[in-house]
Amino acid sequence: MEHPPESHGGDRTGNRTENRTDNRTENRTENRTDNRSDIRDFLTSRRARLGPERVGLPTSRRRRVPGLRREEVAALAGVSTEWYTRLEKGHIGGVSEDVLEAVARALLLDEDERTYLLDLARAARPARRAARRRRRNDVEIPPSVQWMVDSMTMAPAFVRNGRLDIVASNALCRALYSPMFDSDTTADRGCANFPRYFFLDPGSADFFVDWEEGAKATVAVLRAEAGREPHDRSLRELVGELSTLSPEFRTMWASHDVRIHHQGVKRLDNPEVGRLELTFRSLNLPLAQGAVHDLTVYAAEPGTPSEDRLKLLASWTAPPTSTTEPLHPPR
Repeated sequence: MEHPPESHGGDRTGNRTENRTDNRTENRTENRTDNRSDIRDFLTSRRARLGPERVGLPTSRRRRVPGLRREEVAALAGVSTEWYTRLEKGHIGGVSEDVLEAVARALLLDEDERTYLLDLARAARPARRAARRRRRNDVEIPPSVQWMVDSMTMAPAFVRNGRLDIVASNALCRALYSPMFDSDTTADRGCANFPRYFFLDPGSADFFVDWEEGAKATVAVLRAEAGREPHDRSLRELVGELSTLSPEFRTMWASHDVRIHHQGVKRLDNPEVGRLELTFRSLNLPLAQGAVHDLTVYAAEPGTPSEDRLKLLASWTAPPTSTTEPLHPPR
């Protein structure tokens, strides 16, 4: 049985330790993320949603709170109740990955939630300063990436980072998402950002047919990124800004839902061509410094009104045909 995670509280050596100028301890504290509240809220919310009948335990009318009790989760994970209680309070830094996997199975976490829990644990451990300072969301986009998306003249395509900034896009994407690219939320920051547009521009509710579903998905992706990149200051500032200005974002963020959407359907009301129903696929795009952005491409089902409208929009954004005589190879 796993022992309780080690406490990092008081030291028995008294003043000698307190007065010791040991930079190693300071560096360990500096390089460790204090994400105990995120861990606590995530595990508590996952436990609360899980009824005893889902894990084969008898139901009882005497339950005062929804979901499983701590001791039930501990038993399912094969750890002591004391240990799990400390874990749920955020003391996760010294916990082995095998034990976290057992907790994930006990809570019936899906793959995205499991990854998020492991990311929280890695962030709580001491990290090298170089790794901590690496800002993968701000990596430079090579020109070849822009050339690639520009070549997709019949499909809206864009590249986004983990903060959901659009860092590269083609003309058809900008025409499709013209309300977002023309929004004050884009003009104020210099680049289009899905969360800002969703929650800070009232017009987004008219553009996204399924606004609430899309907003929740956006927050879930942002929550996953917060676990993956805990030292991204710009990400923390974005979450803080949206939490301050948008009650809807604040409520959705507090739900701790985590999702990574690689495919799906978007229904959009474009101001030029009307409503479109488009499928999308997102692919990982490895870049420098270990960064991995997402390349997203949209398409309409053949033979549908959405395909006709997308083709019309593409015809308006296509570059003018050259009138120059073609060059022939010498004979």
